[in-house]
Amino acid sequence: TQKRLDDVKTEESRVFEFLHGLGSAFSDALRPSELHRMIVEGAERILDAHGGALYLTDRNAALLIPTFISKGCPPLVSVPAHILQQAATTPAALDSYLRLHPVPLTGADGKTGSPEATGGDSILTSVWLDKEALFLPNADRDPRLAALRDAALRTESAMIAPLLYAGQNLGILALANGSMSSAFSESDFEVFKAITEQSAFALYNAIVYAEANEKKTLDRDLEIARDIQRILLPSTSPEVAGFEISGINIPARQVSGDYFDYIKVDPTHFGIVIADVSGKGIPASLIMAMCRSVLRSQAPTNDSPMDVLKKVNRQLFPDMKEDMFISMAYVILDHEKGLVNLARAGHDAPLLYTAATGAITKINSPGMALGVDSGSVFDRLTRNFTVPLGTNDCLILYTDGITEALDGAGQEFGMERMIQAVQAGAPQGAPAIVKRLTDDLRTFAGIQPQNDDITLIVIRKK
Repeated sequence: TQKRLDDVKTEESRVFEFLHGLGSAFSDALRPSELHRMIVEGAERILDAHGGALYLTDRNAALLIPTFISKGCPPLVSVPAHILQQAATTPAALDSYLRLHPVPLTGADGKTGSPEATGGDSILTSVWLDKEALFLPNADRDPRLAALRDAALRTESAMIAPLLYAGQNLGILALANGSMSSAFSESDFEVFKAITEQSAFALYNAIVYAEANEKKTLDRDLEIARDIQRILLPSTSPEVAGFEISGINIPARQVSGDYFDYIKVDPTHFGIVIADVSGKGIPASLIMAMCRSVLRSQAPTNDSPMDVLKKVNRQLFPDMKEDMFISMAYVILDHEKGLVNLARAGHDAPLLYTAATGAITKINSPGMALGVDSGSVFDRLTRNFTVPLGTNDCLILYTDGITEALDGAGQEFGMERMIQAVQAGAPQGAPAIVKRLTDDLRTFAGIQPQNDDITLIVIRKK
């Protein structure tokens, strides 16, 4: 009949309008709440439903969270008696309850199970668990709908479907008709399932779009953090009478947990520090910044590296988490007398290159990492050590990102390769050692990603 044809054309027009709205949602960067409303209200218009509801799965797949429920939607969850009593005089009480009532998907043991085991509302939970659309055309013939008849708005007919896309169960879309509306038909159900498929696609892409935007924001924040860290770390080598100094920092990620610094102690003393914070990335970089601040507050006018490390440890210890620590080596150059003093706090043993023989020895002075002990043990272990540097001798400070660098086969760069690089570059001076070592590291690692921060400082006595 002509009326039936007109109805079909109207329905087709509404479907195309709905699909067009979903498509434009991405180009217009629609907010999630608006997309949720568009899905429910669009489905309602197409199928002339009394009301609709959209529930999305939380991150832990433990709850179905109501993200949009249309006003006056017949309930699809059981409603407590006291809410029904309030709704008799204040209809908004029911709407408020439905919009704030998540549906549990897991039981007390944290495992997903049947609706009965989880305590969830049987209709929504079973559809989510079964991953199958459900058509409930008549409450008189279905006990699941009949159980909701005590509600202020009786649910007489319903269509519920999971939102499945790319192997993920994103949630539930439901339409319901009350006692004053006609029941849904089989053809309505087929259209509803098609709407659900398109809605799942739209929601999935909205999630991907939101995650991409979050990543862009995070990348931008990390870039800012890296720029700030560049300001905190030295950009050029200092000029210290009687010494040649060269250093470099290569972060494994956008920001580094390694730290090195050059500090003027007084007119005749100059400090050089290298440190490695446990861990990598943002947490380590924050600890690094805190360490820098404390060290710079203690270093001026104090020509004892041991004493400075003790004071730094006392300040840092109360704010350090149990699983975090900082290894550090602190060198003070007396450029008037040509002396070099070192204190080590659990850091990799510095290397001493002797120009006369070409030999390299480790300086294993005692000391424990910062932030592990409040001071009683740390103070007892930490000592000053005078480094016997002669003309053209070099002191090499480094972090374990060098020795533990990996190649494609999982082999470490190791101490032997490091010693060979130092010996090859030492005759040309401190910058040559830095260049030779970093070149050898790149050749060794090849395309293997850097797995730890790399910091290197070379001090050569002229």
